[in-house]
Amino acid sequence: MPKYETRQRKELLDFLCDNADRPLTAGDMAVSLKEKGISLSAIYRNLSDLQDEGKVQRLTIGGKKRVYYRYTGAKECEKHLHLSCFKCGHTFHMGATTTDALVKEVMSESDFKVDSANTVLYGVCKQCRK
Repeated sequence: MPKYETRQRKELLDFLCDNADRPLTAGDMAVSLKEKGISLSAIYRNLSDLQDEGKVQRLTIGGKKRVYYRYTGAKECEKHLHLSCFKCGHTFHMGATTTDALVKEVMSESDFKVDSANTVLYGVCKQCRK
């Protein structure tokens, strides 16, 4: 059951939605939201609730110990696999045609249903390979 929609929660959700293409630490969020009066403890509290609701995914990148969060509540995330760069952390949607083909192939081959909204494939983006 969603929590009460507080100003802090709304500000955090708006920030996450605006930055859905990159993973963020709670500290990153605190720095960006400090001017709006949102404390680090409020961020952690809301992130926990948002995780429970399936709107935020907790992840690590490239074996690092830092914990990152990625917003998954956007409608466009529901039907796309995500690609995330180990080096810069940029996350973007795989094309719909490729996502559909890959998800169908996995289902056909292994009878396994992929959760597209919460699946992230890791590698190195074009910019970081240059």
